[in-house]
Amino acid sequence: MGAVTRRNPGFVSREGGARRHRPDYILVLLSTILLAIGVVVVYAISPALVVEKHVSNNYFVTRQLISIALGIVVFGVTAKVPLDQWRKAFKPLLIIASLATLMALALPTNPDYPAHRWIRIAGLSFQSVELLKFALLVGVASFLAARMRTKTVSDNKKTLQPLMIAVVVIGVIVAGIQSDLGSTGVIVAMLGVMAFVAGMPMKRLMLIVAIIGVGLVLAISATPYRRDRLLTFLHPESNCLTTGYQACQALISVGSGGMIGLGLGRSVQAYGYLPEAENDSIFAIYAEKFGFVGAAVLLALFMALFARFKNIAERAPDNFSRLVVVGVMAWFSTQAIINIGAMIGLLPLKGITLPFISYGGSSVLLVMGALGLVFQVSRYTSHGVTVQDEEFNGERDENSRNRRRVRGAYHPNLGSRP
Repeated sequence: MGAVTRRNPGFVSREGGARRHRPDYILVLLSTILLAIGVVVVYAISPALVVEKHVSNNYFVTRQLISIALGIVVFGVTAKVPLDQWRKAFKPLLIIASLATLMALALPTNPDYPAHRWIRIAGLSFQSVELLKFALLVGVASFLAARMRTKTVSDNKKTLQPLMIAVVVIGVIVAGIQSDLGSTGVIVAMLGVMAFVAGMPMKRLMLIVAIIGVGLVLAISATPYRRDRLLTFLHPESNCLTTGYQACQALISVGSGGMIGLGLGRSVQAYGYLPEAENDSIFAIYAEKFGFVGAAVLLALFMALFARFKNIAERAPDNFSRLVVVGVMAWFSTQAIINIGAMIGLLPLKGITLPFISYGGSSVLLVMGALGLVFQVSRYTSHGVTVQDEEFNGERDENSRNRRRVRGAYHPNLGSRP
């Protein structure tokens, strides 16, 4: 057994195990392409937005470029600060995110956006739920990694109950008070996938899903506008002038693109027909401009990005970093599925942004921050050790049908910190 060598404050490795190497620059390349596509679409529809919003000609493009520049700074910070420091800082992160959420609830709302989701100060706005996603990503990854170390992932009192309490609190505040069911779905999916990968038995996860399903039914039945949205989703053509207006206009936008699209400067739906053309509905505008071929290319870029996440997670050097990468993948993919699915009529409208593409500073900043964590993990993926991670799989021995072995995972008992 060789000597343990410290390569980075965030990781400890053994010869042939986790060691610093060239990071995954393809990850950065794919993300840059997606960000560039978003800027191009926002620029192309700026003339229409200027007329509708009564702002300066370069208002939206300038603000989006500033958000990306700040996002690059955030990316650099999260990619540079060792993961051990992020793991230790998860409590302050959760406290800050909670305070931001309470501040959003306390501050007055904008007449155009009456929900208590944004912090608006001196002309600037910030959506608190984006910070909450990031804080929960780090916090739950740290929590589950600790449970994996003590082999208590399957313990109801130590693992399941705290997760259920977190889900209930998030449901009450984010879905109930802030009326943001879409972000709630993203958060729950992220937590569920992380718990699944950590080794929580499928029966317990299905129990959680059933409880959430009951809560979802109650939330929809108790709120008139949510009932209207569900009915609109089921029969959008019957309410195209009222509750189904956005859904119908989105389908018109997507269908107008045809095979190759109308072109960058020939959008019709952005001129006041499709609400939130720069945010929630940007995929429909993109499909109108670039058609089926362009939409297929965009989906291929997202799939390639998620494939890089999967590859990095499979070779992550320890449990915490593996769970972080899996959580980011679940976050981005769920949000993309909800956004795109709503625009093509496969899911109800949920008012959620498309990662990297939609206009908006809060989303760009925290998406880039999460991406920085994944980029850092890619610099320390394992090599040369192909053994089953006993700690990672130990919780699954009691139910062999639920084993989810990670190929090539570095064995934490041989040098890395779980």
